[in-house]
Amino acid sequence: MSKNMKTFIFVALLVSLFLAIFISPFASSHPDGLEKVAENKGFLERGEEWAAWKSSPIPDYAVPGLRGDALATGAAGLVGTVAVFLIGYGLASIIKPKSVEQAKGGPKGGQ
Repeated sequence: MSKNMKTFIFVALLVSLFLAIFISPFASSHPDGLEKVAENKGFLERGEEWAAWKSSPIPDYAVPGLRGDALATGAAGLVGTVAVFLIGYGLASIIKPKSVEQAKGGPKGGQ
């Protein structure tokens, strides 16, 4: 991987972490579009009864046990961003294409 690509990934991760930690606590507390439709159509309660929602490690975008909504939301953003980065980086490492050198059989065309 080139130095420029490593720098880009590092800066993108820093920007993502900044947004997740410091900006996400300012997100609207009003329901999003899907939640609003579910509320209007009368089936919101069925989704809230779902067992997976209640056993989620970070329910409702807030780390449980932390005092203050902004801190809990920022911590959830941190955990989520790092998890997605690590999963994406791991998958990219696994499925990356072979380099041109490896495909030809070595540094001098297999000789």
